[in-house]
Amino acid sequence: MANPFDELTNSLTVSGYKLGSLIARVTPGPIAQGAAALLAPGIALSLRSKRLMVERHLQRVDPSLKGLALRRASQQAFDSYMRYYTESFRLPNLSKKHVDRCFSVDGFHHIEEALEAGNGAILALPHLGGWEWAGRWMADRGHRMTVIVEPLNPPELFEWFTQLRSDLGMNVVPLGPAAAPAILGALKRNEIVCLLSDRDIQGGGIEVEFFGEKTTLPAGPAMLGIRANTAVLPVATYFTNAVDGHHAVIRPPLPLDREGKLRAAISAGTQALAVELEGLIRRAPEQWHLFQPNWPSDPGYGDHFVA
Repeated sequence: MANPFDELTNSLTVSGYKLGSLIARVTPGPIAQGAAALLAPGIALSLRSKRLMVERHLQRVDPSLKGLALRRASQQAFDSYMRYYTESFRLPNLSKKHVDRCFSVDGFHHIEEALEAGNGAILALPHLGGWEWAGRWMADRGHRMTVIVEPLNPPELFEWFTQLRSDLGMNVVPLGPAAAPAILGALKRNEIVCLLSDRDIQGGGIEVEFFGEKTTLPAGPAMLGIRANTAVLPVATYFTNAVDGHHAVIRPPLPLDREGKLRAAISAGTQALAVELEGLIRRAPEQWHLFQPNWPSDPGYGDHFVA
């Protein structure tokens, strides 16, 4: 998952993240969660442009949000993102029993059915909630997972996050030329691939209507699903009110046309994914960690595209 707090990332050293991780790992869950909640308002105030951007996105989900209700919802997004980091830092030190006790899931049979077919499974996720907890839960059950993530700067920071996720049992591949071969190889081995799919990071994606406005989303999930004859499952993992609590929702496979013209099939599949992502995000929009411009009308749209 990309780090939306670019200014914060650039101001902190790898040592700072390591220190934060160390503190989180030795701190009991309720205290760690409470400390994250205390820090989040200050971060939201210091990153005004990010707060305004997430407010734009929240109003796309719920146009009725205004005034104090909008400010409260945007603060909850920062609270949620701080919780994401705190829990991710703690995950390597948590027992399999604790992770399992704090996790629930609806629709897991969709993954099981996809793996029974023998072509792997593609999980298409929004930047929402605590997906790494679900990744750890899956790895604890012996599932091999390949996750495609946006590179971070400086490279030392990306390497540190890669190691953190590797310690959780995930195969981490940076977005770029090596991603497609890694994905196809994993699917051929009947493994699971996770793709964050609500943001067109590289540009050149498929035009869709997403929350009532035209934008582009990555073609990868639909294209790879068709090419590898693999089920593409929209998925989200939500924080619950319990300490360390998480609940995952796995939707049925996207209806992909594997017989018609490829370009039209990819376009239709990506639009179907956009509709599914809308539904998943609407369940808990305050947990949507999208702090960057994502629609052409957003200030700075296009500046984030990476090669």
